[in-house]
Amino acid sequence: MMAAGPNAGCGAFRGSMRWLLAAFYLVAGVAHLAAPDGFLPIVPDWVPWPRQVVLATGLCEIAGSVGLLTRRYRWWAGTMLALYALCVWPANIKHAVAGIHLPPLPDSWWYHGPRLALQPVLIWWALWCGGVIDLPWRPRDADGGSA
Repeated sequence: MMAAGPNAGCGAFRGSMRWLLAAFYLVAGVAHLAAPDGFLPIVPDWVPWPRQVVLATGLCEIAGSVGLLTRRYRWWAGTMLALYALCVWPANIKHAVAGIHLPPLPDSWWYHGPRLALQPVLIWWALWCGGVIDLPWRPRDADGGSA
């Protein structure tokens, strides 16, 4: 019998969050592949071959979502999805700052502000779901330090 510790149940929660993140990236990936031209206006001007990059991002999102659900590739998928979220941040910034209208997304800062502010959370979420990091649920030892 295992003792219930501070992280009891965290595995089930992490698993649920992993499935949710995988579903999010699967839907996003399909959207990038199904309608790449809709994403072109927010691709920064310095990105070469924008249409191909949008298509590649769709493939990366789908591969990451599948990898996240496998034990063998989970760590790599979490790491790569975190890097992906970091790399697409400039597109999110351009979308917000340039005021580009992309239906059905809202145009207001009520949408763009939280989206930009929560990008680091999305990066953390990918790393946590991939088992790359355990923060903030790292177990503590009796002295209050990390176990």
